[in-house]
Amino acid sequence: VRLVESGGRLVEAGGSLRLSCVADGRAFRGYAMGWFRQAPGKEREFVAIISGSGSEIYYTDSVKGRFTASRDNTKNTVFLQMDTLIPGDTAVYYCAAHDGPGLPWTPDEYAFWGQGTQVTVSS
Repeated sequence: VRLVESGGRLVEAGGSLRLSCVADGRAFRGYAMGWFRQAPGKEREFVAIISGSGSEIYYTDSVKGRFTASRDNTKNTVFLQMDTLIPGDTAVYYCAAHDGPGLPWTPDEYAFWGQGTQVTVSS
């Protein structure tokens, strides 16, 4: 499955962004979708994961209460609404698709990745 992210840009601290990730493969509902981010000089880190049906969603602690993941399986799209952004959220954001069991938080368990979209939060 091919994934394409969009929505990243420069935003001031306290602002909001909505990232989108569109998949062009079939059976999108069969994939759990994860959001990850990677800041310069740092490892790629887990942000959120949403199950295929959208009924289960988990977040890393640093974004709980500020970020909301959702998906529209009729449009093969997953979203990441990011509110109350802080400079520490600055990173390239990636969506990824997992076609196995469970809802993994580690990048190695994801077979498909988008190209990433840059989010920069200014102070």
